Amino acid sequence: MKKKKVTFEDIAKYTNFSKTTISRYFNNPDSLTLENQEIIARALKELNYQENKVGRILASGKTEFVGIIIPDLYFHYYSEMLNQLLATYETYGYKFLVFAGSSHPDVERRYIRELLAYNIEGMIVLSHTISSEELASYGIPIVTIEREDRCTCSVNTDNYMGAVQACSLLYRNKCDVLIHINGDIAPEIPSRARINGFLDFCREHQIAHEWVLKDLSIDYEETSKILLEVVDYLNQKYPERKKGIFMPNDTHANVLLNVLVRKYGTLPPDYRIIGFDNSPISREAIIPTSTVGQQIETIAASAMELLVSRMNEQKKRKPSPLSEPIHRVISPVLIPRETCDFAG
Repeated sequence: MKKKKVTFEDIAKYTNFSKTTISRYFNNPDSLTLENQEIIARALKELNYQENKVGRILASGKTEFVGIIIPDLYFHYYSEMLNQLLATYETYGYKFLVFAGSSHPDVERRYIRELLAYNIEGMIVLSHTISSEELASYGIPIVTIEREDRCTCSVNTDNYMGAVQACSLLYRNKCDVLIHINGDIAPEIPSRARINGFLDFCREHQIAHEWVLKDLSIDYEETSKILLEVVDYLNQKYPERKKGIFMPNDTHANVLLNVLVRKYGTLPPDYRIIGFDNSPISREAIIPTSTVGQQIETIAASAMELLVSRMNEQKKRKPSPLSEPIHRVISPVLIPRETCDFAG
């Protein structure tokens, strides 16, 4: 026979508390003494109570949903970050509604309207399309990761330190010239510091260097074509010189590695490669790739901890607004692998 659902009234009768007290246990447990919380918790177990999530949402207006907007799933960094964010369910119990951005502001605004229609309690944004000022205007707690963050709380990598670590490894590999392949990233984007760190390191150590200005694609075939042209250019400009290549991310580092292996059958002795992320592709590549680890798990955990703290503040009767956004910076970790043969 189908078991009868246990109601608040059943719990109230079992514990000799009022239904209001039982409701407070679910919606505002801190308003009850620890002793009464323990009595009710024990009763729920003895009655085999199964919580009605829909009923709780309707009663409290709180969905326990968090929205996530990521730029795409092509870059392994984003897919791994999403994986780590979803894993925080075990810690905080929040469920996630995820949209992959389109780089079109109107489309992403539609995504946000859709998320708000589900009464999300907060949002994590990695997409660069919409300004932090506009994101802040939506009136819900928002934490951004690795994007412009003037008006929002954020968690970012120390990108400048990471670039210095990457260049230092290539330098210790006795490369004759250091190359950074990257687009001209806007100054307000945190990853711009990778370019700055590269240039500053090379100038300080008076080592030959070049910033190869290329906007790499999110299409494998197109990126392969661009990087093959870059390899031909480097071979012509720097013949018989050991070239240390600092790539902007592990996905494109892997594409470069594939281009070189297809061209030469292996990684040539005059090339050394390091990426940036420590996403799974770096260790799974045909030749495991040196990288600057962004500690993705730590960033995801820190972003959720910060978001949850702001969402909890919003639930208070008189929430305290932030005087200015909170910005956290996570130190990167250098991870030498087979594409750089000397760790120093």
